[in-house]
Amino acid sequence: MTDYGALSLLPTLLVVSLALWTHRTIESLIAGSILGAVMLAPSDPLGRLTDGSLAVMMNDTVAWIILVCGFMGSLIALFIRTDAIGAFTRAVTARVNSRRQALMTTWVLGIFLFVDDYLNSIAVGAAMRKVSDVYHTSREMLAYIVDSTAAPISVIIPISTWAVFFAALMEDTGLVPSGEGVAAYIGAIPYMFYAWAAILLVPLVIYGKVPLLGPMRAAEARAAGGECVPPDAAEVDAANEAIQPKPGVEGQAWHFAGLMILLAASTWYFDLDFLRGIYVTLGAYVVMIAINRSLSLPDAFDTILDGFKTMLQPLAVLVAAYLLKEMNDELGLSSYVINTLAPYLSAATLPAALFISMAGLSFATGSNWGVFVIVMPVIVALSESLGADLNLVIGATLSAATFGSHACFYTDATVLTAQATGCTPYQHALTQIPYALIAAVIAVLLFLGLAA
Repeated sequence: MTDYGALSLLPTLLVVSLALWTHRTIESLIAGSILGAVMLAPSDPLGRLTDGSLAVMMNDTVAWIILVCGFMGSLIALFIRTDAIGAFTRAVTARVNSRRQALMTTWVLGIFLFVDDYLNSIAVGAAMRKVSDVYHTSREMLAYIVDSTAAPISVIIPISTWAVFFAALMEDTGLVPSGEGVAAYIGAIPYMFYAWAAILLVPLVIYGKVPLLGPMRAAEARAAGGECVPPDAAEVDAANEAIQPKPGVEGQAWHFAGLMILLAASTWYFDLDFLRGIYVTLGAYVVMIAINRSLSLPDAFDTILDGFKTMLQPLAVLVAAYLLKEMNDELGLSSYVINTLAPYLSAATLPAALFISMAGLSFATGSNWGVFVIVMPVIVALSESLGADLNLVIGATLSAATFGSHACFYTDATVLTAQATGCTPYQHALTQIPYALIAAVIAVLLFLGLAA
């Protein structure tokens, strides 16, 4: 196998450079993937790109994401068509009297829907768009609050899809003994410093204790003038507005709230299998619709298809991100970064170094989970050889994954949050990154202080 060394950084650097220049996500990802294919197979880059594309589309994780996101789009579409989200929005608006209350309500809803970050991003974003518009809040600010209670809150609650994945991964790689993954995960929750900082920073931003910074200040100034939807996001907002309530249907707020509870409960019941939870909830709502005749069955199934279609654009970005990850994996990007840092690490510096390096890798690859499958054996070896504190190592690893989910402009949570709130992934990431970096600095200082 060819050792690409520092050259393995080139596709990701191209993606970031093009995104900063064009403000476009999917084209940048495709360009990076093409460069990766040329590097891997200079005599047949098209064949390598084709093979990579097929590998991505046959990947179980990608198939799961497509089904989960598509059918979440279908469920939200039914809520819109039956005016359930409209009724929920009106109920919230009647109890909210200020911009701060509206944003704090968004934050609390995000904490409540902790079972999965996808559920949080899509459901809370869709429910609170109109409420935030009433108080002239930018969609970027709404996206920041929603995203800050997506992965960060799912990480620190041990009955979430994140906990199941990482507990199993720690056992599989030998970081903890078999059967002790969940206990080790729970023990490390207080040390998941980035997640805690990201969540607790939100109220400080809402109440002005942390000022509006850079692009977010500009976005909020624009929204104060009545333009809540950012420029270049009209297509995203149009997709969200393509499905409208059926005339004459009077929605019920409890339909939305009750079915979100059903979705969370059924996901738990099926061992945190979010896809099964969606199937149960979607099926239950179709039965409810048939019984109360709010929609005809043909209208309901047409709406399900229309809702799935609204997710095609974010899904295209996610598939392109996984294609880039496929190229980066073969180029050895993760191994290069970790192996380059290894000689300079000690027990005192390992947690902070792991957080910084893995956060950078998670950001670069757009992968919150996949990159950790590759590098976890290296983390295990480093932890054992240096005698590092296991809770801090796990906390740093999970913090890094959370940062990648929170900050990268082409990771799944960012893309889905942007779609649900009505802005582009680039606009969301650009306005959120100053606050993500504040939380990251806090995390690094805490890791250094406790490991010393």
